[in-house]
Amino acid sequence: MKFNRRMAGVLAAMLLAGPSVALAAWPEKPIHLVVPYPPGGMTDVFARPIGQKLSERLGQPVIIDNRPGAGATIGSAMVARAAPDGYTLVLGTFGSHAVNDALMPKLPYNSLTDFAPVIPVAAVPSVLSVPASSTIKSLPELLAAARAKPGELTHASTGIGASPQLLIELLKQTAKVDILDVMYNGGGPALTALLGGQVSMIFDTIGTSLPQIRAGKIRPIAISSSTRSPLLPDVPTVAETLPGFNLVPWFAIWAPAGTPPEIVHRLNHEIDAILKSPEVVEQFSSIGAQVMGGSVEDFAAFHKAEYARWATFIKTTGIKAP
Repeated sequence: MKFNRRMAGVLAAMLLAGPSVALAAWPEKPIHLVVPYPPGGMTDVFARPIGQKLSERLGQPVIIDNRPGAGATIGSAMVARAAPDGYTLVLGTFGSHAVNDALMPKLPYNSLTDFAPVIPVAAVPSVLSVPASSTIKSLPELLAAARAKPGELTHASTGIGASPQLLIELLKQTAKVDILDVMYNGGGPALTALLGGQVSMIFDTIGTSLPQIRAGKIRPIAISSSTRSPLLPDVPTVAETLPGFNLVPWFAIWAPAGTPPEIVHRLNHEIDAILKSPEVVEQFSSIGAQVMGGSVEDFAAFHKAEYARWATFIKTTGIKAP
């Protein structure tokens, strides 16, 4: 009888302290950080140092699991279906967790309801560049040329719903100009087309464009963020010509919906500390990335606002998935 009463008391205490008990035991095994993009891309570049340092802080391996395909939906859907136990996370983007929902009616997940926001990682401004041989020297000159010859200037994009297309569509919408968007199969071919003078301009991440800018092969004329980039301090923002323009692709980490809040907040705390470390700040800054971080609650509100923003934008522009 005493044994049974004692066991009943222990069980009752465990039930009352359920989440705390789960947090005390977590993590007991490796954590998988799914990257729904190929190795070597920007998302993967962010995942590697975060995974390494998170492993050191938690005392368990953090395995970077690249699951590319179908516009990041394969890896994202895998995490949405995973057990909500803190052992499977996804490092996605504004594309995989905001744009895709608006662009793909049959998306196998809902980014707001099937994921628990953990933390925003970084934002990476894009730079609008023209070939070095171009006579265009500034954004006002580019817009003037576009207005003088509607539809004759061309822009290289990397896919439907990808950030270059969204950036040029926002520019066209804001400035009320007609620029022909040409699709290429990835960033490499798009940049090659610009270097060869086959297109008039390209919006691309600062980190990718910088080697060509420094080599004098392309000319940067505007930055997509609301503030100038420390890597290109002499290049004005688009907003300096078109007030209010601001589009900076962002990257973030989510867990499956239903993950215990204690685990989500622990992950947030640990990753936020990693993002604020001088080593990571320097590493991210060297490729033009702006470290984000912050609380779970602030990220949830930010994600919700971005989700609504892109739903409206995709509807307004009429961009359609292939």
